[in-house]
Amino acid sequence: MNTSLCRVGLLALCLSLPTQLIHAQGCVAVRHMSCAAPTGSSADFFKQRTGHWQVSAGYRFFNSYKHFVGDVEQKQRVEQGTQVINTSHALDLGITYMPSLRWSVSVNLPIQNNDRSSLYEHYGNAVAANPDQLRFHTKSQGIGDLRISGNYWLVNPYKLPKANVALGLGVKLPTGNYAATDNFHRRTKEGADYTINKPVDQSIQLGDGRVGFSLEAQGYWQLSKSLTAYANGFYLFNPAATNGVVRSPEATSIDLVTGTFSVADQFAARLGVSQSVRFIPGLAVMLGGRVEGVPAIDAIGSSTGFRRPGYIVSVEPGLAYMKGNYSAALTVPVAVYRNRTKSYADRLDPLGIKQGDAAFADYLISFNVSRWF
Repeated sequence: MNTSLCRVGLLALCLSLPTQLIHAQGCVAVRHMSCAAPTGSSADFFKQRTGHWQVSAGYRFFNSYKHFVGDVEQKQRVEQGTQVINTSHALDLGITYMPSLRWSVSVNLPIQNNDRSSLYEHYGNAVAANPDQLRFHTKSQGIGDLRISGNYWLVNPYKLPKANVALGLGVKLPTGNYAATDNFHRRTKEGADYTINKPVDQSIQLGDGRVGFSLEAQGYWQLSKSLTAYANGFYLFNPAATNGVVRSPEATSIDLVTGTFSVADQFAARLGVSQSVRFIPGLAVMLGGRVEGVPAIDAIGSSTGFRRPGYIVSVEPGLAYMKGNYSAALTVPVAVYRNRTKSYADRLDPLGIKQGDAAFADYLISFNVSRWF
């Protein structure tokens, strides 16, 4: 059995259960929920691990700017210079305790730095209101929502080393600032600039403000001495309707359906293969597909409030490497299909015409390192 493969096969599974999910790749507000189970694709991993503790750190980056209504790209937004640009950097910190071969408990916390630039949120897109087509920035930075989770392998890895499935259950705690604010620019009738302070857009808020719970599953199947198939899935349930943050406090009235931020469910799934590189022990090349997004209707509870539902389908190449107590992986999901679906509010349109837009990125960069103790 190729021990290099055995050591890195499931590393792919635990690295970006979005995008990683911090935000998915754009204005679809998917927040990061990383995989909690330890790495390893066969009983050899459990024999070779050198401790019960694993610490990890992961970096993620994306830049979104392409607008979609449904699956139709609004190319005129970039041509006209009115596109919204979200740039996100995040550091995901995690610690896992594995008291036995089959059980693991993990704590994961993202630290985020987000920048959003636009015309429409400030002076506006129209030339009459914004004659110089000025673009301004809003930002948010700090910790995100903490997740505590547990995973259990259904079969003892010693008894069935070539295939296994793990199930997980987690809780999301509202540790991230869900009401982050910044200054937005306005113009007087005379053209003088002034600012107002209000909540930043939902897509760069650091948390959603409510408790949620998650279900996840992951598995592997060793197809040959050097090739392993992997899969995982994740669903975050957010039963609360809204978090009470008013999007536009300066408005004279609040829209009862979209006036406050929704606390939305989110999901992700991945499927792929990991091929060990025989002439470089410990190295594996990965290729798979992934889908992630925000549903328009939550599985539990109300779906009112403002949200931008949608999903992204990506091709996900990557590399994974393990040596001794250390492991590392790099994945770059590249979007091949993006769809901004109709929201709860859109569906209330009696004519069936209304549908908002959202901006998506072309790709995401995710790099993760971990060490056993």
